[in-house]
Amino acid sequence: MKCPVSRARGLSVVRWLVPGTAFLLTACHRPAPQLPPAHIHYEVGAAYKQDGVWLYPRQEFAWRESGLAVVDADTSPHITADGEIYDPTAMTGAHPTLQLPVQVTVRNLDNGRQIEVRLNDRGPKQRGRLISLTPQAAAALGMGRGPARVEVIENELPSRLFAETLPGGPLLDMKAAPVGTVQTESLDMPAAPKTVPGSQPETGAQQVQPASLPSLPVVYTQGWATPGSLWIEVGRFTQRSYAAIEAARAGGTVSYASDNNGPGWVVRVGPFTSVADADAALDQALTLGLTGAHIVVE
Repeated sequence: MKCPVSRARGLSVVRWLVPGTAFLLTACHRPAPQLPPAHIHYEVGAAYKQDGVWLYPRQEFAWRESGLAVVDADTSPHITADGEIYDPTAMTGAHPTLQLPVQVTVRNLDNGRQIEVRLNDRGPKQRGRLISLTPQAAAALGMGRGPARVEVIENELPSRLFAETLPGGPLLDMKAAPVGTVQTESLDMPAAPKTVPGSQPETGAQQVQPASLPSLPVVYTQGWATPGSLWIEVGRFTQRSYAAIEAARAGGTVSYASDNNGPGWVVRVGPFTSVADADAALDQALTLGLTGAHIVVE
């Protein structure tokens, strides 16, 4: 005997008729939204506000930072910031401000594992987090459920290649700029060179839309664990006097550093042994108006 089924506006209603009783089960069937096709491109983007903090995307090719990594919160199908289709089984991740896509090495400071990933999306949404990784990449890195202390180093060569070859990249934009055709005339008839209207881009400057980017292998290398403490880096200054003023305001200390961010006086608050304590200190720094404050590991 078939169960009578009525459907209206995506709502399925199934009734089982039992002697002396009637049972009604209602279930909503909403088809998953159809994604637009992938449109892979080079992306920097404008400033935006997330979790109460203004973020300013920028292009860098010698970037290196330490902080906290988390697993992607949204693993549903969607289009990433650089136009790829999100794949939770890919070796990819998200960063709040770096140009996209960009290839990086991620090292888990607690267990020494190291992986290669391509950052292709914006995130994590929670402030105080450096990057987020797909479940696949997080598993390869040996992450648990909570945040992992990591060091992230940009791989310059493949990252520059993205900028030079993908639509929207600065080099292709320069090559595709309109170029005028100059006409010359006889010296007997002096006249300024003329640029013909309706000029065309240079030959070979057409931007080809790639269907996909090469997948990175799901592998890791094992190194030495170098666990560190959590700090809140409030800011970096060229003069120690300015750093001392900010340190007094934040209740931190001043130290000299010379790294990939250049030489300068760094103001930090800490150290903290737990993520919860570091988060609380970060919130306090942001409340004081120290908008550049972020969590680092050292």
